[in-house]
Amino acid sequence: MSCYAHRRCTDIARRQDGLLVFVFFISIPIRLLLPTIERRCTSPPSVIVIGGGISGVAAARALSNSSFKTMKVRDEQEHDMPLLQAIAIVFERNPSLKLEGLDDQVLQWCVCRLEAWFAADADEISLKNWDQERLLTGGHGLMINGYYPVIQALAQGLDIRLNQRVSKINRQYNGVVVSTEDGTNYFADACIITVPLGVLKAKVIKFEPELPSWKTSAIEDLGVGIENKIAMHFDRVFWPNVEVLGMVGPTPKACGYFLNLHKATGNPVLVFMAAGRFAQEVEKLSDKEAVGLVMSHLKKMLPGATEPTQYLVSRWGSDPNSFGSYSCDMVGKPADVCERFSAPVDNLYFAGEAASADHSGSVHGAYSSGLAAAEECRKRLLKQKGVPDLVQVAAWEEVAGTVALQICRT
Repeated sequence: MSCYAHRRCTDIARRQDGLLVFVFFISIPIRLLLPTIERRCTSPPSVIVIGGGISGVAAARALSNSSFKTMKVRDEQEHDMPLLQAIAIVFERNPSLKLEGLDDQVLQWCVCRLEAWFAADADEISLKNWDQERLLTGGHGLMINGYYPVIQALAQGLDIRLNQRVSKINRQYNGVVVSTEDGTNYFADACIITVPLGVLKAKVIKFEPELPSWKTSAIEDLGVGIENKIAMHFDRVFWPNVEVLGMVGPTPKACGYFLNLHKATGNPVLVFMAAGRFAQEVEKLSDKEAVGLVMSHLKKMLPGATEPTQYLVSRWGSDPNSFGSYSCDMVGKPADVCERFSAPVDNLYFAGEAASADHSGSVHGAYSSGLAAAEECRKRLLKQKGVPDLVQVAAWEEVAGTVALQICRT
């Protein structure tokens, strides 16, 4: 089953208990049979993995199980423009194609769906990159119980410590010191950073020494989109048995759509999707005001709609643990930005959905980038410890039994 339809990877880290930011500390003991290698491996290497999403958990698990996966980088791109501008050019050059009335409103609704997919407005989405994702085989599916069971399975056996937030990362010639807001310091040979892109862009984590300009420019060049959900639970089902309820209008902002979770879960729940600037406007409203706005649209579609008995409104843009939903391809995005973002800085490694060239903004992209960063980190650590290529696999087999320490914020 493909997870391609489930793009909101930030959702997997958010739970009712507020669990959002993790730090994993993995001690890697290596006991080698060759005497010459034993003398060169004077101390066991260790790795800290920062970040609470699927990428961080995957990296931590990979360091224990020696799993890995590689990434590809997009080809060079030249001459870019906003997707909305490209659509306008088509109609300008071909007046006979211009749509009117209901046909045009359906087109605007399709643009609305694109904006929700990229969590950005159509006048910001890159024409060159908007369809560059690699399609996965298999059908679409809905994780009825969310991604928590996946996280739970990957994190099994990890020692979890709560109430931690990383404030500073100090890289030194012989290791990394990670400091948390409560004054605790953790030392390791290397660190894998998987925090959301929005957190890096907000510079809430201080790096000492500062990251090189090629890395900071990569962080700046990547766009962060915002998509919020307004989930509403009703006492009964009053809508048709379809997967999506669409609402057309003269502009993308006047359109909208609801996901029908009753069709998949049996629960009378509708989820309204708001993206881009509209999502930012939703965050300025109270929960009650946001639901009232959405219900006014729903009642235009279905006059018999009843008020929800419960509701939940997300605010990913203002959430200090994410500052956005997921990365998006903005106009003018450099072709090498993903390669620069995922490249290590000395003993600091970077992963997350934004580091995935082919599947950014997705759970599977975050997962694969975590595995890739863990594998690169593993190889470098073994090389630094003087383990030759011929015995790296045998040496790493002993790492599989390692118990990791996971520190997370609740």
